[in-house]
Formats: sequence, C-alpha cells, structure tokens
Amino acid sequence: MKSLVCFVIALTLFGGCVGKDSKDLIISGSTTVQPIVTRASETYSTEHPSVRIGVEGGGSGTGINMVAEGSVGIGASSRELTAQEKTKGPDLVTTTVAIDCIAIVVNPSNTIKDLTLQQVRDIFSGKIKNYKEVGGPDRPIVLVEREDGSGTRSMFESMVMGKTDVSDGALQKPASGAIRFTVAGNENAIGYVGIGYLDDSIKAISLNGSSPDEENVRNKRYPLSRNLYLITKRQPQGISKDFIDYILSPEGQDIVKHEGFIKIKP
Repeated sequence: MKSLVCFVIALTLFGGCVGKDSKDLIISGSTTVQPIVTRASETYSTEHPSVRIGVEGGGSGTGINMVAEGSVGIGASSRELTAQEKTKGPDLVTTTVAIDCIAIVVNPSNTIKDLTLQQVRDIFSGKIKNYKEVGGPDRPIVLVEREDGSGTRSMFESMVMGKTDVSDGALQKPASGAIRFTVAGNENAIGYVGIGYLDDSIKAISLNGSSPDEENVRNKRYPLSRNLYLITKRQPQGISKDFIDYILSPEGQDIVKHEGFIKIKP
C-alpha cells in the first residue's frame, strides 16, 4: 500500500489524475488478477510510452472499495460484487477478462491425489486433522488460507465451506503467492490458489475426480471455477477503456493464457 500511496503522490506532483482523459492509470485489487494486469501493463506501456500504469494488490475488497471511491481508475476482483458493494457503488461496472478456478494444493511430497468437496470442507473446518483420514500419509494437517477481504477466500468459503467456518488454527496469508510459498515449504500444509499460481513447487489435488485444468473448467466438471474481473466506476472511458479493451484483444488474451489462466473464449 505504501508504494501505491507514493504512486498517487507522484501523479499529483506531475499533474496526473485518475479520469477519462488522464494518461495515468492506477489499478488495485485482487492478487489473483495481478499477474495478468502487471504483464499487460508492461506490454501496453511499450506500445503507449506516454501512458503510466501503476499496479497494486491488496485483495478484491480493497480494489472494489478504491474504485468505488474514485481513488483508482480500475479495481481488480476475483469475485463478483456483493449486494452491499452494489448498493454502495451502484454505478460500478464489471468486465470479465479471464476465467480461473480455485485449486486445492499440497506439498509435492504429499501422496494425496483426489479429494471430495466434503473432505475438503472437513479438512478446513478442522474436523479432519490428519492426512491418513483421507487416504494420505500419517501427517498432521496444516491449514493455509487467504486473509479477510480476499476474493479467493470469499469464493472458497462460498463454494466449499458454505455455512461451515474455517478452523481458527488456519494460517492466514496476504497473497496467493504467499500461500504457494508456504505450501511449497511445508510438507504438512494444504491451501488454495488460483490456477495461474500453479507450478512445480506445489501439487494440485483433483476434486471429485476432476483436475483443475482448462478442459474440466470449460466442461464444468471441475466444481470451483470463477470469472476474473476488472471494475470501473461507470462505463470505462479513456485510458481505462483502452486498457480493458487491450486485455480483451487477442494479444491480451494471449497474456491471460501465458500467465496460466483461461481465455474467455477457446
């Protein structure tokens, strides 16, 4: 957040502003969407050298609140707007820019390959405390989750936990990359990340026999799929519209795929 404040101050000093005619753009919000926006901002700025784009994380809730109050040009979110957010910001407009799914991940040394949604719910609620209870090694389970305000956490709680609370003993991490790092370094850990954060340092678990991949997401066999959004106050205009259009272009959608996420259209 400190770097975002510095960026805003810099824009003010040099006459920048967030508006439809501005050549400066600040994007804040979901750390899941952040890799897409960061790469797109780099390539976009190469083609438009007069445009300055600042990208910050902070979580979906932060991005939505900031764009609603007008302090950033675009908010990034890995979840839909809540009823309260729609009431607070009735003029907010969401644009789907990519498809994602939430992957349940463990350390690569863990022999577990598949779980049911009920087993995942029981694990994260603390009802199941050892991997041997679900056919895995005799190891205590270490839960890793996102912090409050995260869109990924909100979707996980909605699609997996329902009315069941995650155990108070879960470790909370501020970003998807932090969950990946924690799970990669702890053979007992289990967490969840967007599909774009999967790599060889962690292992994704199949759910109900379906792995988290593009084919299963598009065919709706994998149960934890979602859209990723860029959000503006009113219909996007000026540089905000141009940047969103860029991400929706074939070049921008190639960036979506390059970052490990799923294009809107095959």
